[in-house]
Amino acid sequence: MSTLALGFTLTFVMITVALSKWQKLGLEKDIAIGTIRGALQLLFIGYVLHFIFQTEHWGLIFIIIAIMIVIATHNAGKRGEGLKGIYWRIAAAIAVTETLTMSLMLGLHIIKPTSQFIIPISGMTIGSSMIVCGLFLNQMDREVQSSRGEIEALLALGSSVRQAIQQALQRSVKASMIPTIDGMKTVGLVQLPGMMTGMIIAGANPVEAVRYQMLILFAFTAAAAITSIILSILSYKLWFTREMTLK
Repeated sequence: MSTLALGFTLTFVMITVALSKWQKLGLEKDIAIGTIRGALQLLFIGYVLHFIFQTEHWGLIFIIIAIMIVIATHNAGKRGEGLKGIYWRIAAAIAVTETLTMSLMLGLHIIKPTSQFIIPISGMTIGSSMIVCGLFLNQMDREVQSSRGEIEALLALGSSVRQAIQQALQRSVKASMIPTIDGMKTVGLVQLPGMMTGMIIAGANPVEAVRYQMLILFAFTAAAAITSIILSILSYKLWFTREMTLK
């Protein structure tokens, strides 16, 4: 894409700003800030990746992945404000998911052990896990509030904390995975995913692009399940006091 063509893409931003102003949504400032930040962040990471791809230094690869996990943890942790210790639990869930996913891909020789494969796929995996964590925490808060009477009754009858909150945990894990599962059902029919679209636009064989997209699709599904289940195991006690009563 030429620089001129890239500049023309700002037309879409201008349309969004105009619509926001017309409907008095008050989003003009956020859209402008988001556009500038997004462009600068993408340009920055583009130059960083260009350097890493040339050096192929494993230390730099680990640093990039660690930074991704930290940022994803901070973002998802905002959904769990007030839950002491939620940040390290989110970080652990994402890190374990990334480690398992990448170990399988490299161990089974599904992808090449190069930064060109590891970093983009790690970024997509960590991003997917971040969204799952946020969805889980949101749903868990709603479940605890709506099921407070049921949970307290179970505790009064002698159930353990885990037994009392088990149903809420299961519903929250299920809810956090729904977008991923729905995406699997409609991929190729309703939407052409980003990785596949990018490869096709870059000139790759569509069949080859589909193979890589299937890899991402299946990996994301496993990553969503692993992340949500690990986070549920690590975090369910945070909704209780030391005396094992609901906060």
